[in-house]
Amino acid sequence: MQLQDGVPDASHPSVQQFFQAREQLISKESVHRSDYKFRQSLSPVAKRACSIVSQIRKKEQDSIWSTTADPSLNPTELFPGMMFNMAKTHMETTKLWRIIQKMPKGTLLHCHLGAMVDLEWVFTEALKTPGMCFSSNGPLVNDEVRESGLVEFCFSKRGVEGGNIWEDSYQPGTLIPVTVAADSYPNGGRKGFVAWMKDRCSITQQESIQHHLGVDDVWRKLNSAFAILPRIVYYEPILRSFLRHFFTTLLEDGVRWVEIRVAPFTKFNLEGQEEPTTDQGDFMKIVQDVVEKFKSSVEGKGFWGVRLIWSSIRFWDDRRLIQDMQDCLRLKAQYPDLISGYDLVGHEDSGRTLSSMAPCIVWFKSQCRSLNLDIPFFFHAGECVGSGNHTDHNLFDAVLFGTRRMGHGFSLYKHPTLIDEVKKKEILIESCPISNEVLRYTASIMSHPLPALLARGVKAALANDDPALLGQGTSGVTHDFWQALQGWDNLGLEGLGSLAQNSVRWAAFKDETDEEWIKNIRDGENGTGVKAEYIKEWNIEWEVFCKWVVDEFGDEN
Repeated sequence: MQLQDGVPDASHPSVQQFFQAREQLISKESVHRSDYKFRQSLSPVAKRACSIVSQIRKKEQDSIWSTTADPSLNPTELFPGMMFNMAKTHMETTKLWRIIQKMPKGTLLHCHLGAMVDLEWVFTEALKTPGMCFSSNGPLVNDEVRESGLVEFCFSKRGVEGGNIWEDSYQPGTLIPVTVAADSYPNGGRKGFVAWMKDRCSITQQESIQHHLGVDDVWRKLNSAFAILPRIVYYEPILRSFLRHFFTTLLEDGVRWVEIRVAPFTKFNLEGQEEPTTDQGDFMKIVQDVVEKFKSSVEGKGFWGVRLIWSSIRFWDDRRLIQDMQDCLRLKAQYPDLISGYDLVGHEDSGRTLSSMAPCIVWFKSQCRSLNLDIPFFFHAGECVGSGNHTDHNLFDAVLFGTRRMGHGFSLYKHPTLIDEVKKKEILIESCPISNEVLRYTASIMSHPLPALLARGVKAALANDDPALLGQGTSGVTHDFWQALQGWDNLGLEGLGSLAQNSVRWAAFKDETDEEWIKNIRDGENGTGVKAEYIKEWNIEWEVFCKWVVDEFGDEN
C-alpha cells in the first residue's frame, strides 16, 4: 500500500526490509555486550521480573520524572537521570527504589574506610565517646573562620572544660571536650554543631552541581574532609562501633562481602591512649576481631566477610612510598587472610603517575615474589576527564603492571586498544557513578561512559566509593544501582544483575596466583572453591529476588 504522492506506508516491503535490517543490526551489536551471556541464561521467572521492572521504570518516568502530565505535581523540573543530589529525595519514594533495595548486590569492591558511614552517626558517636576532644588553630568566632579554620578531633584526658572555642579568648590548639564545644556552638548548640561538621566533611548539594568550578576545586573539599574524619574513626572504641555499623548496613542492603581500601599509616589510638600506637598491626588485629565477631553474630548471619586493600598515597616521594610498602609486606605476612591487595590512592590529577613510581612498584613486585607473598594490584586509574594527558596514561601503566581490577577507569572508553587489553586480561572496572558525578567528572548519570564500555564487552561492577562524603548518606550501594538502572535505557534489571554477579566473580575471597585468578573468573559457578560457591549462592538469591518481584508487582504490570 502507498500513502499520497507515492509514499509507501509501514507495511510496504521496502519499509519492512529496513526494519528487519535494523533489528538485525541491533541484535548483532548486543552480542558484544559484557552482559550478553547473563541475559541469555535468565530463567523464565527472571525474564518476567526484568520485564516488570522495565514497565515500572517506564511508568515512573512518565508519572514522577516528568512535568508533562501535570506540571503542578512537580514545580521543579524533574527528568530521568537528573543530577543525583537533586534527585535523591525523589528516588527514595519510588517503587523502583523499593525493588533495588531488595536486590542481592553481591559484593562491594571499591570503597574507602573513613568515608563509609553516615556522618550523622559518626559525629553522634564522637559525642557519646568519653575523652573525645575538639581543637582548632584559632578561635572560631564567625562563619567565615568556621568554614576554613583547621579543626581536629582526638582522644585526650586533658580536655579543658572551661574553654570556649567560639570566642576570641580561645588559645589555638587548646583541647576542649567535644560535648562542651558542641553544646556551646553559637548556631544551634549540639544539633547545629553536627550539621556544621557534616557540611565541613561532605560535598554539599550546592557544591556537587557547581561543575563550572572544576574537578580540582571539589577535590580540595574532599581532601579537607579526609583530614578531619580519621581522628574520629581511628580511635579504637569508635572504630569497633563504626565497623559493626558499616557491616550491618551493607548486609541490610544486600551486600555480602566488602573489600575496603585502608590507609594503615593513619595515626591509630588504642582505647584510653593519648599517643597513637607505633604498631600498625594493632589496627589489623582489631579489624580482624570485629569481622570475626560480626560474622558469628545473629545480625551478621550470611555475611561472607571482609578483606583490606592496602592503600599508599600517590603524592608521597619514593622514600616514604618504599617505607609504606615495607609495612605492607610485613603485615601481609602477619595477616595473610586480611590483606587482599595493594593500591595507590588520592587525587590522580595532582598526584604522581604510576609510571613515575615504576621503580618502587617493580621493587614491590619483586619483594612479593622473593617473600612468597600474594599482594596483587587493584589500581585506581583513569579517574580523570583528560584525554592523552599524564593522568589518562595511568590506564596504560595499570594494565602493564598487571592490575586485576581497575578503580574507576573513567577515561578508558577513549582507548580502543586498551579496551581490548582489559578484556583479554579479564580486568574488571570498579565503576562508581555517583562519585564520578559529584566529583564533576560527568554532569549526570546520563553522560557517564560506563554504558560505552559495557557495550564493548568490558566487565564492570558498581560501587559507591565515599558515600558518607558524597551525598548518599548510607554505606549501601542502592543509590548507585538505582541511578544506573534509571539513567541507562539499555541496562535493565538484567544488566544490573550481571553487574552484581560480576562483583562476586571478581572478588578476592582468598589469595590466588595469576593463573588461578583468571581460571576461577572464567569458570565462575562451574569451578571449584569458595568463589564458585559464592556465585552459586548469589544465583539462588537472584532467583528468589526475581520471584519476589513477580509476586509483588506482577498483577499490576
